[in-house]
Amino acid sequence: MIYTIAMLIVRGVLHLWYDLKFEGRKNIQKGKPYIFVSNHRSYLDPVLVALAGYGRFGFMAKKELFEGNKAFCALIKWLGAFPVERGSGDMQVIETSADCIRNGKNLLIFPEGTRSKNGRVGKGKSGVALVAAKVHEDIIPIGINFEGEKLHFRSKIVVRIGEPIPASTLPDTENLTERELLKTLRTEIMPPIMDGIRNLVDEPELPAEIKE
Repeated sequence: MIYTIAMLIVRGVLHLWYDLKFEGRKNIQKGKPYIFVSNHRSYLDPVLVALAGYGRFGFMAKKELFEGNKAFCALIKWLGAFPVERGSGDMQVIETSADCIRNGKNLLIFPEGTRSKNGRVGKGKSGVALVAAKVHEDIIPIGINFEGEKLHFRSKIVVRIGEPIPASTLPDTENLTERELLKTLRTEIMPPIMDGIRNLVDEPELPAEIKE
């Protein structure tokens, strides 16, 4: 109840501070947990995705966030964050991710692993595909759009919710060798996840010299 009231207050404050719009909420079924995958533009992204969905969330956050201010650490833990050390290949993260779904929570992942400063969607990390394959739950792609590098008062934010990527369309990874698993993650699981996000993001046009 406290979480629900807090989110209602946060929703109201954000609508007053920003020009905030959600599109495609019809693609989310109430009472069903999902894996939400989103592009990463700002520190506000976990809150925006949580407001887009229904129910509580668990989400990965870089380990460094849990090593600073104790009050902030306690807050993000209460909101559902759990630490992950980037590039470590920690299998405990997969178990924690699976526990979120088993306990009826949604799971939020930022496949890029870091925030984009230019608004373009980067390359997804294969570890995200491994979590998706192991947890085996429907995936909801999210596109967060706003102009400029940083948010400011009355920034227009559009959060687009895409159609689910059914878990049934993901290949079975149970009996694969490590080499086969890595290839499957890279070629069959990660591409539709990243394509789902890119289809929802208004990526800025790059200058000609960068394109080249």
